Amino acid sequence: MERATQVTFSSKGRLRVVVAGPKESKAESAPAAEWTVKLLQSTPATVLADIQLAEVPYRDLDERDALLESLEGQGLKARALTIGELYGVRGKVIDTRRHAILLDEPARTPEAAEARQAELLQKKATRTTLRTTLVTPGAIEVEVRLGDKVVGTGHGVRVSSLDEAPIDVRQVEFGVGYDFHGFEDRSFRGALELAADQRGQLAVVNTVSLEDLLKGLVPSEIFAKAHPEALKAQAVTARGEVLAKVGLKHQADPYLLCSEQHCAVYKGVSGEAATTSAAVDATRGEALFDATGRLVDSVYSAVCGGHTEDNDVVWGGSPSSSLRGKPDTLPGAKAPPPPGTNLAGFLASETAFACQKSSFANPAKFRWEKRFTAKDVEEKTASLGLGAIQAMTVAERGVSGRVKVLTLSGDQGATQVRGELVIRRLFGMLNSAMFEVRPERDAKGVPTAWVFKGGGWGHGVGMCQVGAIGRAEAGQTYREILGHYYSGAQVARLYEER
Repeated sequence: MERATQVTFSSKGRLRVVVAGPKESKAESAPAAEWTVKLLQSTPATVLADIQLAEVPYRDLDERDALLESLEGQGLKARALTIGELYGVRGKVIDTRRHAILLDEPARTPEAAEARQAELLQKKATRTTLRTTLVTPGAIEVEVRLGDKVVGTGHGVRVSSLDEAPIDVRQVEFGVGYDFHGFEDRSFRGALELAADQRGQLAVVNTVSLEDLLKGLVPSEIFAKAHPEALKAQAVTARGEVLAKVGLKHQADPYLLCSEQHCAVYKGVSGEAATTSAAVDATRGEALFDATGRLVDSVYSAVCGGHTEDNDVVWGGSPSSSLRGKPDTLPGAKAPPPPGTNLAGFLASETAFACQKSSFANPAKFRWEKRFTAKDVEEKTASLGLGAIQAMTVAERGVSGRVKVLTLSGDQGATQVRGELVIRRLFGMLNSAMFEVRPERDAKGVPTAWVFKGGGWGHGVGMCQVGAIGRAEAGQTYREILGHYYSGAQVARLYEER
């Protein structure tokens, strides 16, 4: 939770609240007592942004150098920055380090960097991301009240439970930027830290154990009523994803992970379900490791559409041996046509795919069609400066048939759009990049509309969540499910004790 000017909280147990400042103050409260932290004055953080073009695995120095050389040949001088962390968990080394490939230009304000991004999109058909750096942190002065009594003023607050009871926070904002944006009361295990966010407002940070974090996260990632073995598979992959993100996101924020879609939706105790908590407990400390002993970034997506995709097709970088695309057919099913070379045949296939046969299958996501008028397409591609689009051609596909490079030709020019997510976003966030596209033309042969016919929902790399449910319902254990989706990876336990 960020951007708050006032935070109210309580607990069914006793609380200890420490107000940090020139003169530290602290107080304890009885159950149900209400606390309020009010922002008195603040100074926003100073943040600069670099434009990121790509990421490369830390050990792939040859690929890093080749990419830098290739970008320079395209007129984009770039540099590499090491990001991520090398850390240990119970004696097991976790390495999240990568090379961020940044445009070799002076860091800008975020607003100026966004303008430069738009320029790159139009001139180079290159979509980029921003990597922010904290120059000076935000500063706040807050007043802390217990009921009507002022406990103290300071620049930060720590809240902990004396009885291990959850802490109840009023009006937590969620879904920022989405049509489901709102506020709701939520409860959290662990402790709370109230600190300055980038805007100089209040950020409420939950410091919590990984296992308790997962209990509040997994129900937002998968249907809580799904088969127990699928829930266990989801718990293992979510644990690996959290571990793999350490040090890679939110470097300019007072927390490691956010609680929104950007990282993973986390609702604390309020989001927990008995079934998913049981799955977290049953797999306590377990994550996936490849044949070399390295943590697998166990990514997943909702519906693969019958075939998963290679990680390098979707995100670039080096191929991961654990993230290879493969048919998601159930045992004994006939082999479908290869989607990378015969997507039309694949989409029409009657093969028994796991995400199609699952009791949680969504036919509108497994196979879908989207139609845009020619005017719609011209508006969506206006930033590319191509004019009215005359032709769309798939120049390159991945093994699952997902589009990697799309050539667009208009009456004012032509360009190639690269990247699974870039292509999906260009057309208003298509369900997936596993699609064929065809024009509808008038009597003169001029396109009047474009029809996308595709399969799947999401990027398609790693575990297919609905497919995992289908596999569990077909009798597979969570280890068998994970063995299918993450080639050569093994489940290993990082820790056991509570």
